[in-house]
Amino acid sequence: MSTDQLTARLRAFDYPIWRARMEATGGCAHPVRLRGSSTITAQDGRVLTQRTGEVWAPCGNRRETVCPACSDRYAANAFHLIRAGLAGGEKGVPTAVTDRPRLFLTLTAPSFGPVHSRRLSTRGRVIPCPCGRHHRDHDPDLGTPLDPDTYDYTGSVLWQAHAGKLWHRFTIALRRTLANALGWTTREFTARARLSYAKVAEYQRRGLVHFHAAIRLDGPNGPADAPPSGATHELLCDAVTAAARSVTVDVDSPAGPPLALRWGTQVDVRRINAQAAADVTDETGQITDQRLAGYIAKYATKGTGKTDDHPDRPIRSLAHLDHLRLHPHHRRIIETAWHLGGLDTYAALNLRKWAHMLGFRGHFLTKSRRYSTTFRAIRTDQRTWRLAEHLERLGHPPDEPVIVVNDWHLVGIGHHTQTDRELATAHAERVREQRTTRRTT
Repeated sequence: MSTDQLTARLRAFDYPIWRARMEATGGCAHPVRLRGSSTITAQDGRVLTQRTGEVWAPCGNRRETVCPACSDRYAANAFHLIRAGLAGGEKGVPTAVTDRPRLFLTLTAPSFGPVHSRRLSTRGRVIPCPCGRHHRDHDPDLGTPLDPDTYDYTGSVLWQAHAGKLWHRFTIALRRTLANALGWTTREFTARARLSYAKVAEYQRRGLVHFHAAIRLDGPNGPADAPPSGATHELLCDAVTAAARSVTVDVDSPAGPPLALRWGTQVDVRRINAQAAADVTDETGQITDQRLAGYIAKYATKGTGKTDDHPDRPIRSLAHLDHLRLHPHHRRIIETAWHLGGLDTYAALNLRKWAHMLGFRGHFLTKSRRYSTTFRAIRTDQRTWRLAEHLERLGHPPDEPVIVVNDWHLVGIGHHTQTDRELATAHAERVREQRTTRRTT
């Protein structure tokens, strides 16, 4: 956006109206434009307020690369959802959950071939990559195959497509392992204990997801119940490690014997400490619930790749890739997913639909039923609060019922010009900086 374009936009006759609508969405990059009317009526039939014309609503996309404003809002909601299950004291979760056995788990994908890496020695010096180079932190080649011709792209895409199923089998195996450790049957474990978790998927440099999860062991009714005697952090840690190493998912191979998909060898399990600190880990190396919630929530808004042009929406054909600035490794993954998606053997995986996600078909943030609250409950509370605030401005008691009638229809999606979009993005960044400043002062 040039200075002349900015000046012309600020002087335009419709700028004040545009700015009010834009700010109402928090600076959404792709606002949903609606036209129609809204009426709020009291029980006695009095019309408290009526509005007609055009309004904008946020797009609600969780990906930071698509809409910074909406992804920031999603991360804030995710933070409260995750923190409630870790620390309690909000969203209907008691503070007693801090006394439960709680762990932070990271599960990674297995190796599908040697990749460019950047490792440090015990003295903090960079160890040369097997290719002979000393890679910098932001080298785009990090995580890409040393030899693309021998890298198992087919195996990596099939693993990615089944990562959600592998997690499901892990949770089943974990319950069985815990039951055995406590001397119970699986049915007895279900009646006397409950496993709760919140997990988020994060893409590694090599284009494969790994899972971060906060795991908590409760009594049978969830966070309100104390766990059974004998259920300790150590027991949970050993069970998690054993379950992660035991589960597999068998899938057909395009050529050759079936593939046994499993987790990678790096299974990181650490105890969660109840105290808040200045980092994700404290001086003892334990995880802190306050920072962990922010850490997990941050990754819930990330996209798939390292390039600005990485597709955030389904592609229609491989020709679409010619118009994107993709690393050859990421492009090869997408092409492999597209090819496998055309085979009858993998029709149920719908891989062409998920090729832009490098084959990953799951949700980025998932949780068990009793871990904490839900996104729907959080958004309902927010809508209720906004309505109560609006009624208070109208001089109507917020606790008295009203009738709200909305009649809106879609006009379009997105800003009319690139200048408007850049101004909206700048506003969203300004709001984020102001919030960060308030939090740290």
